[in-house]
Amino acid sequence: MDWSLVLISQGIEAIIEKAENGYALVIPVESHAAALDAIHKYRAENRSWPWRHVVFRQGLIFDWASLAWVALIAIFHWLNAHFALATGGVMVSSAVARGQWWRLFTAVWLHADIGHLATNAMFGFLLLGLAMGRFGVGPAMAGAYLAGVGGNLFAWAGATGMHRSLGASGMVMGCLGMLAIQSLVLWRRSAHARRIILGGLASCVFLFIMLGLSPGTDVLAHLGGFISGIFIGAALLAVDRSIHKPAANFLAGILFVLLTIVPWYFALRS
Repeated sequence: MDWSLVLISQGIEAIIEKAENGYALVIPVESHAAALDAIHKYRAENRSWPWRHVVFRQGLIFDWASLAWVALIAIFHWLNAHFALATGGVMVSSAVARGQWWRLFTAVWLHADIGHLATNAMFGFLLLGLAMGRFGVGPAMAGAYLAGVGGNLFAWAGATGMHRSLGASGMVMGCLGMLAIQSLVLWRRSAHARRIILGGLASCVFLFIMLGLSPGTDVLAHLGGFISGIFIGAALLAVDRSIHKPAANFLAGILFVLLTIVPWYFALRS
């Protein structure tokens, strides 16, 4: 088909017909030499610029289990409105410095207002659903949660003076980091994979800039969550075959539950 377009562009009539071993171009006898010359020049000019590129199919899956996470942060927002969970749960740098480590975890579940909650719920539902489809429900949930904690830790360590932080945005940025690093699995598939990898990484970086560096947001927590997500995603890719087993999914789910309950136990007791 490519050759027929080349010949037509040179004013040579060409018809594609079924042959014994594939297809053939039928051209007038008097145009044979000119047709061969045009095709040879076309192939020489495009030797290093293939028209056909390898297309990678990642088997992208969206897991609707992320709706459960949206429901969970909504429940915590309701509880905070009625029982003032923020008193012992917000990440306050001075309190963490005094040993109240649980605030790094509990702050992920708290939001300032309904707008803050809705924004994180919307983007988290999408990105966490994609991460769950790639890594499994348990590993993605636990990994994204730990990335959110990493974001709070990054904000606490990098802040100067008093710093307060709350919200699941670090966890959402962690999901984005996990999705960014997973494009590296294409590296071993083909020599043409480099463009796909760089394109995937660049897209996630641009999304981080758009979502994570907005004015008035906790940039340190967002950056820490994104970086933590990259490292956690790389660790999950290193054991890619194991994390999709039911036992691994169950253990990761148990880890997520414990990392939610235990910090809140200390927060409420304090």
